Amino acid sequence: MSLIRQKATEKGNLGRVGVVIGVPAALAFAFIAAAGWFTPDRLTPATVVRTFDSVDGPHPGFRRNHAKGVCVSGWFEGSGQASPYSSAALFRVERSPVIGRFALAGGQPYQDDAPDKVRSLALRIMPANGSEWRMGVNDIPVFLFRNARDFNSFLIASRPEATTRKPDPARIGAFLAAHPETARALSQIKQRSLSSGFADDAYNSLDTFLFVNADRRTTPVRWAIEPEQPVSTQNNVKAGRDYLFDDLTATLAEHSLRWKLMIVLGQPGDPTADPTVAWPVGRTRIDAGTLVLDKAEGEDGGPCTGITFDPLILPEGITPSDDPIPAARSAVYARSFTARSGETKAPSAINLNSTQSGK
Repeated sequence: MSLIRQKATEKGNLGRVGVVIGVPAALAFAFIAAAGWFTPDRLTPATVVRTFDSVDGPHPGFRRNHAKGVCVSGWFEGSGQASPYSSAALFRVERSPVIGRFALAGGQPYQDDAPDKVRSLALRIMPANGSEWRMGVNDIPVFLFRNARDFNSFLIASRPEATTRKPDPARIGAFLAAHPETARALSQIKQRSLSSGFADDAYNSLDTFLFVNADRRTTPVRWAIEPEQPVSTQNNVKAGRDYLFDDLTATLAEHSLRWKLMIVLGQPGDPTADPTVAWPVGRTRIDAGTLVLDKAEGEDGGPCTGITFDPLILPEGITPSDDPIPAARSAVYARSFTARSGETKAPSAINLNSTQSGK
């Protein structure tokens, strides 16, 4: 099976798919092969896409995961403090345009918002030198799975029963018994502090990447995007099925929102290939710059619609580590994009006036 990572054009035209430029083909091939996609009896990106459809139901034209979302835009302003660790241009003291997307985890585009649902932020940062950095970060401390096969198996185990419309507790229990690392990660996720919404939430990379500086010295890193807005824990009051998105878009209509990009530097012995394990508290943190978002737009024609937030689209100065999850995400995102590009899509749950912007 041949996998070609694809992306939309700058105009967000879903009908035109091109080969992604930014990750050398040999490197992409090596990491995708390492994820097991090319072995006949192993998982494939198409298999994962079909699994999402079987668990959440078919929703043509939507992303197979993080299906409910809204586009945002703004900029990233580098501080210069990360430049000793990475040669990426965006870390210099300069401003880079950003297109992003807030979303909820899961493949249901019309799901109700709830305080404990996993929130995500995807970003495309575009510095002036023509390179770009794409990422997806989540408001959980660790990832639930070590590899794509375990992720797919858990989705199957959590598929709702036809009679009860709920997952079978016995199947979930059997999976967790066989995967204690997932059980430990799930416990940490359940214990996380919940903020009031997207705007005052913190988002973590979960996976490990390598920063490469001008001297070709590498440093394993993870990162967190932490709000400058005051954090509120008043999260138990629901104000409508779309209250998380309503609060975000109403706030951006009034003023911009800001987060700090905090780079966490790994030390020898820190796990790089297992995203279910958190790094020890106290690791050196670098303030790499400020993310500012000042505009929200609906996905139906919005600037993020045609973007795959492929975690292997990296600028010079950042490379993958031995963590297998980014390569798996890259391949599945490409397959999902190909599928939704040829489908007729219903209107998104969050519809906004395209002229809405912060002041």
